Formats: sequence, structure tokens, C-alpha cells
Amino acid sequence: MSLFFLGLAGLAALGAPIFALLGGLSLFLFHGARIEPAALIIELARLADMPSLIAVPLFTFAGYLLAESNAPQRILALAEASLSWLPGGIAVASLGACALFTAFTGASGVTIIALGGIIYAVLTRQGYSEKFSLGLITTTGSLGLLFPPSLPIILYALVAKISINQLFAATLIPGLILLVLLSIYAMRAGARPEAERARRAAPTPFKWDSFKKALREAIWEVPLPLLIIGGIYGGIFTASEAAAVMAFYVMVVEILIYRDVKASAVPEVMIKSMTLVGAILIVLGTALGLTNYLIDAEIPNRLFSWLQTHISGPNEFLILLNVFLLVVNMVEIFSAIIIVVPIIVPIALKYGINPIHLGSLFLLNLEIGYMTPPMGLNLFLSSRRFEKPLPEIYRAAFPFWLILISFLVLVTYIPGISLWLPKILKIQ
Repeated sequence: MSLFFLGLAGLAALGAPIFALLGGLSLFLFHGARIEPAALIIELARLADMPSLIAVPLFTFAGYLLAESNAPQRILALAEASLSWLPGGIAVASLGACALFTAFTGASGVTIIALGGIIYAVLTRQGYSEKFSLGLITTTGSLGLLFPPSLPIILYALVAKISINQLFAATLIPGLILLVLLSIYAMRAGARPEAERARRAAPTPFKWDSFKKALREAIWEVPLPLLIIGGIYGGIFTASEAAAVMAFYVMVVEILIYRDVKASAVPEVMIKSMTLVGAILIVLGTALGLTNYLIDAEIPNRLFSWLQTHISGPNEFLILLNVFLLVVNMVEIFSAIIIVVPIIVPIALKYGINPIHLGSLFLLNLEIGYMTPPMGLNLFLSSRRFEKPLPEIYRAAFPFWLILISFLVLVTYIPGISLWLPKILKIQ
């Protein structure tokens, strides 16, 4: 057995696909427990029985189509025209635009690559320091993961077997509060009279003409978040139906109205988006087999029994959980959700932690893990995108990271932040 795990670790170090590692581990454990290997195939087939699963490819396709269009530039231009009159308004506009874009694409890297260069140029042109600009862009790469219809929210709900609509509502308020906190910090940075920023351009007076022009150019994209989020919370349609509405709406707007994307380019966009979806589904299928083995072997119960002897209550468990999740969530979020969630959910329930609160907490850790040194994915992406050494990116992102960590403590120990909206809206 030790030789097998040593070989598995070696394959992982050589870059073997995560689904191959999970599948190999599942088959090995099934063989040891004298379970037919065909059980793993059955788990893959069970994916088709998940009614909400259709939301994953539809939202992903719509997000990729938006990324291929000029929608990011139009959204940023509208945000800039709306908020540039505020001290730090350009930075606030950048935060809002990136959060919205990340929510719809579901991918942190896409935001940094697609909008990073534009935002960096805008911020530095306004006189913001390079350090502040790099830190803000690194942070905004994952800022939208808490907003519907973010793909990690959907995937977490599927794996944890909880309501997608409830989790959408649970993460919305923490996401908005976090956006406000970061905006306040950006406004203070924009108003602070420091010597090295003495040449910063003053806030631009609000101009109706500029605002109307930006609004007119983005008029077909502005209703999209209201249509999707409002439709879900208003009970007009489910998350799966919202995914179909969004995919259809984005195709009509970007292909027929704006004509940013040619109809002939749609198959290529489909291939790119479905490559990601296929990777997620095959990992999910193999992970389901491993999860069932862990449950049958009572691994969560054994972990809980061990934790009970060392951790007396839910508060201590939540501290340990946050530290664990920050480490796990640094690199590959989808694998982290699929592998870790089935193990921690039963243990958290035994400690009396609400499953919806746990989901909100997990996803916030996911967002912070992206920018946590030394391996946070956003840090590497920013370093590559702007050709800066990693230590410089670490220093730039640190003030923003502190804000996120402070807010994580609040969300951890004040469950009402996450649970208030689902309770008020009575979402099932």
C-alpha cells in the first residue's frame, strides 16, 4: 500500500491529471474493499441524475462568450463614468467592474488577463502608485466569486447537496459588504495626500454626456445581472433556468446586437468553455466514487472522533477549518471543492454548523486563498501578467489581504451575515 501511495505522489509531482489520480485512488480502495470497479462508472453515470448540473455548462459558455466580446471594456467604461467624480472613484469602479465580470465568467484568471492591463493603465494614469494598482488588480481577480451566478457557488452546492438558490443568497451579502470595505479602502487611498502621489489627477467632475454615452454603449449588458439575480431571488426561475436565459441573452446581445463575436467563432468558444466543463465533470465523477468509499469506511466519523479529543467546540473547529481551507484553496479551486467538501461537511454538521453558513465560509476562504502567499494563483497570474517578481506582488496585495482576512473572522463568527438574506426571502 505504501508503494502505491508513493507512486501516486510521484505521478502528482510529475503533473498527472487530477481525475487520473482520483480515479486510480478510488479503484485501488475499491479493490481493497472488494467492491466491483464498475461502481466507479456508476458514479460517473449518476452525474446525469443531478437536475442542477445543466447550469454549469450554460453559465460557463455564457461567461466565456462575454470574455470574448468587448463587454469588459464597456462595463469598465460605464463604472468609470459613474464613479470617477469620487476620490478614489476609478479604483472603486475597477473593483465593481471586475467583481461583476468574475461572477459571470467564474474564473479569476480570466479577469486578471482580460481586464488587468486596462485597469492598470487607468489607475497609473490617474496617479495611483504601482504598488496600489498591482494589489487592487490581484484582489479583483477573485472578488466576484461570492456573487451569483459564480460557477464555484454552483459546484459547491452540487457537491454539498444543498440548495443553489439558498447559497446564492447566502454569499450575496458577504460579497457586497466585502466590496464596500475594499471600496472604502480604495477611496481613502485616493483621497490621501501623499508626497509620492502629488501628481495624481484630481477626481473628474461627473459629466452627464460621458455617463449617457457609456450607458448607451452598455445598455444591453446592464440588465443582465438584474435579470439573472432578480429572476432567481424573485422566484421567476431556478438557477438552471437562469443559466439557459443567460446563455440565450448573451448570444443574442454579443452576436446579433453588438456583433463583437462572429457567429462563426461560436463553436470555438463552445470548445474552450466545454473543455473546462469536461474537466470539472470528470473530476467530479471520479471524486464521487472516492467520496462514497470514504463515507462507507466512516472516515468523516473517525475524523470527528479524533477532532473531539483535541477540539472542544465549534469555535475552535472553525479556526482550524479556516486555516486548512486557506492552504487548500490556493491553487485549484474546483478540485478543492470536489475533494474537500464531502469530507468537511459531515464533520461541520456534527459541530452544529449550518450547512449554508459553511458554504459561504468555504467560498470566502476560496476567494482569499487565491491571493494568499506563497502559492495563491492570483499572485502568480499577476506576476506573469505584469512581469513583476513575486515578492513585489506579495507586498502589493498584503493590505487587501488583511481586509479580507478581517472580514473572514466576522463571517466565521457571525452566521447571520450569511443566513439573513435566505431567511428573509424564504428561499428553498
